[in-house]
Amino acid sequence: MQRTSLLAATVAVSGRGLSATASGPGRSFKLALTPGSIGVAVTSQRELNDLAQRHGFEAVEPRPDELAAMSALQVSETLADLNAKKLTWAAAGLAVDFRKDDALFREGLAKLPAIAAGLQRAGVRRMGTWLMPSSDSLTYRANFKQHALRLAEVARVLRDHGLGLGLEYVGTQTLLVGRKYPFVHTLAETRELIAEIGTGNVGLVLDTWHWWQAGDTVADLLTLKNADVVSVDLNDAPQGVAKNLQRDGERELPAATGVIDAAAFLSALVTLGYDGPVRAEPFNKVLNALENEPACAAVSAAMQRAVALLKS
Repeated sequence: MQRTSLLAATVAVSGRGLSATASGPGRSFKLALTPGSIGVAVTSQRELNDLAQRHGFEAVEPRPDELAAMSALQVSETLADLNAKKLTWAAAGLAVDFRKDDALFREGLAKLPAIAAGLQRAGVRRMGTWLMPSSDSLTYRANFKQHALRLAEVARVLRDHGLGLGLEYVGTQTLLVGRKYPFVHTLAETRELIAEIGTGNVGLVLDTWHWWQAGDTVADLLTLKNADVVSVDLNDAPQGVAKNLQRDGERELPAATGVIDAAAFLSALVTLGYDGPVRAEPFNKVLNALENEPACAAVSAAMQRAVALLKS
């Protein structure tokens, strides 16, 4: 997105955030603020909640370490603040690194029960992570086996604390061919991995960017149920760049260019009755250069435009 259009989006939204017209016919999903995805930095859950309310978001990312360190009273105060601002929890990010060596994985896994317990106390029910679509050292079968075993261990810890785990497949074609061995990069392959994990609490993180890059379709989305989807990312792509040359870290705000069919994607979510969080994750340099307030305003306006594409 050009700087002028991004700044115009910032000006277009008032301090009250999303307008009533952005509710979207029949939708149950919640528009979520996830700060790290849009270049926003905060120091506390309360600050993040304030930003979300000020700009009309309906859900907010939980900060796992902060929530886990809270006393019972602090958790109660945080939930009261959340309710007063009419916010719900979006998905937390999984801090366990399961993609590298076993020692690093075990280190992260050992810390997970305390984090999961903190999220459970705060009423968080969703956690998500992403899958690297290629490897220099593991063939597809070896990588599949390692992912299934490690993610099953993660998922069992989360299941013990009432949490679901979402897996985001990465369809970006330049990443798929960037290493020697291709790996899971489509919706169908991710569902195979989830079935192999077999813990009953693992679903999908859907991203319009990766859905489009992978060549997945609305028909593929309509094979899912609400319970299969843990979280959703909404993005657009730059114009004038061939699909196979698009770069993962150079995306656009939702509905900014129309390269990705946001209306069809969101309509499918409505058909599924999806009731979880939808967040923007554009990895946009112009957006990331903004201060917190204008960045949140720009994202709020973009998500409003995207939801307005839903037809009554």
